[in-house]
Amino acid sequence: MTGVRWTLLTFLLTLARPVVAGPPYFSDDPEPTPYRHYEIYLFTNGTTTRDGTRGAAGIDFNYGGAPDLQLTAVVPLAYDSAAGGGTATGLGHIEVAAKYRFLHQDSFGLDVAVFPRLFLPAGSSRMGEDHASLLLPIWVEKDWDSWSGFGGGGCVINRGGESQDFCIMAWAVTRQVLPHLQLGGEVYHQTADTRGGRAATGAGGGLRYDVNENYHLLAYASVGIQNADETNRSSWYTALLFTY
Repeated sequence: MTGVRWTLLTFLLTLARPVVAGPPYFSDDPEPTPYRHYEIYLFTNGTTTRDGTRGAAGIDFNYGGAPDLQLTAVVPLAYDSAAGGGTATGLGHIEVAAKYRFLHQDSFGLDVAVFPRLFLPAGSSRMGEDHASLLLPIWVEKDWDSWSGFGGGGCVINRGGESQDFCIMAWAVTRQVLPHLQLGGEVYHQTADTRGGRAATGAGGGLRYDVNENYHLLAYASVGIQNADETNRSSWYTALLFTY
């Protein structure tokens, strides 16, 4: 789950509360961080292809800046372990973003939000691209009983070198199976992000376990089902989430 590709947001605390979604899934959701509250993820992720393993570890900081508005900053330390040997580390793509929910389920039938993300140049070419890119997505969500369906997609302005604009789409379904445990699955697709590159399609599953009201454990794993050798033989995401 490197950069936009495996990017990769929060869930239900009890059955009596509204269902919300996001990490650890590739799909995002329209639910912003509650007003004047924080969500802080300490995360690690990785993706394995025939060329080796790439990923990152870092902090994903979210703040409810206003009703229906979430402000986000992500700072990753990236790593690249080549199949032939040798591992490099360095600063990955810092992200700044703002999620705004403009439609609500209680009046429209769906939650709908925009969540533009700006990806700054990586610290080196091995850690990512040496130019900025911009993701312009729209995310929707529908909740019923202990189930939630969410997803959508958008396109990335990604110009520089061999890079090219590309689009992503994804959909996830989750269920609160126990008061403190949520399970889910998803499918996703991304068009090629480089000239002569390959599109990627995959499927994955995730969980969230609420230790208490403020501490939560997240985990996710996926496999590629299209061009897996080049894009995603396997990928994973784990995080410790603090909410307050």
